[in-house]
Amino acid sequence: GKTSKIIIWKRLQLVGRQPTARHNLGCMEWENNQLERALKHWIIAAKLGFDTSLDALKSGYKAGLVSKEDFAAALRGRQA
Repeated sequence: GKTSKIIIWKRLQLVGRQPTARHNLGCMEWENNQLERALKHWIIAAKLGFDTSLDALKSGYKAGLVSKEDFAAALRGRQA
């Protein structure tokens, strides 16, 4: 609901561009079955150079849970 969106927005304000926090938010979203949200956080963290997020995306890609496009976006961002 609206309250949860406000909480998430406030978390993102605090997180900013901190890759570890982004990764951890992705893990929380994954555990809450919010897979798309989790992937977005991990892609951002991977683009910021957080290898653990890139590893999570790679594992998800190999398992068929992450699209080729999402994995490629993380790789491209990592190389930029």
